[in-house]
Amino acid sequence: MRRLVALVAALALAGCGGTEPRPAPEPAPSVVATDPGPFRSGPVAAPQRGALVGAWVQPESYRQAGRLVAMDDLQQRLGRRLDIVNTYRRFDQEFGTESDEEFLRQGQTIMLSWASGDTRSITSGRHDALIRAQARRVRAARVPILLRFRWEMDRPNLRATMWSAADFVAAWRHVRQIFDEERARNASWVWCPTAEGFARGDAPDFYPGDDAVDWTCVDVYAASDFRPLRELMAPFLRWAAERPKPIIVGEYGVAREWGSAARAAWLRDAAALFKANPQIKAVSYFESDPEGNTGPKQQFRLADDPSAFAEFRAMAQDRYFRP
Repeated sequence: MRRLVALVAALALAGCGGTEPRPAPEPAPSVVATDPGPFRSGPVAAPQRGALVGAWVQPESYRQAGRLVAMDDLQQRLGRRLDIVNTYRRFDQEFGTESDEEFLRQGQTIMLSWASGDTRSITSGRHDALIRAQARRVRAARVPILLRFRWEMDRPNLRATMWSAADFVAAWRHVRQIFDEERARNASWVWCPTAEGFARGDAPDFYPGDDAVDWTCVDVYAASDFRPLRELMAPFLRWAAERPKPIIVGEYGVAREWGSAARAAWLRDAAALFKANPQIKAVSYFESDPEGNTGPKQQFRLADDPSAFAEFRAMAQDRYFRP
């Protein structure tokens, strides 16, 4: 017995001889949205297993060639082509640009993040001609696209144009009805509020209903608040688990403010969370330092952070994310 005690003590002392203690293991990711499908997800089919990967990539030039170069550069760094290309349009901006057409020719799915105007002016019919023209352009693509209409509608700074959750729902249904009338049935409708809206509890009020939505979605960032993605997404995941819809993480990012090592760990944890919740069928990183958003807490670009980018690349190369 004495010899055993002495051996344990010696091993303990040896472990303290100048080497840093091992960090505590990270807690297991939250498992909430466990329904693997299959789902009725509209024209853009959710994969039976695994998840699609996409990104918005901020170009140096917003001309069409600049958008293509930015995406090509990211894909070369990742060593693969992305499944989803996120692109943004104001309410009056047209879908079907040269870069849109090129991404479609390459076999990628476009997620059209289309902003809206005032919801009450939409339901009044004032913008019907504009909406019909956009619907025809979507129909002309002749391939499935993800239509993320007025994403982050629950943001407090949009309340003046959203008016209320009921007004937003009415506008959503009005726009979708026009798309149906124009036979633009190649769009999967993506409803995408913010993670903060679920934490506050007001985001679910903006939900148009299972019959009017094909994919549920959330935008989530470790920006001013650095917490694991599992904590930031938990309120949304609990809500989405009760919906018969596949989930897409429409935007996610971790700010430069938190340092390279912490960003890498956050992204590693994010990949584990996505895999642990099989209802998550697509994720799209926000590869951007948005203009006008000053300070490192609003900068999310990974390409110039080797350690963090390596984690994003590892996820993109994982067979689970290449369904």
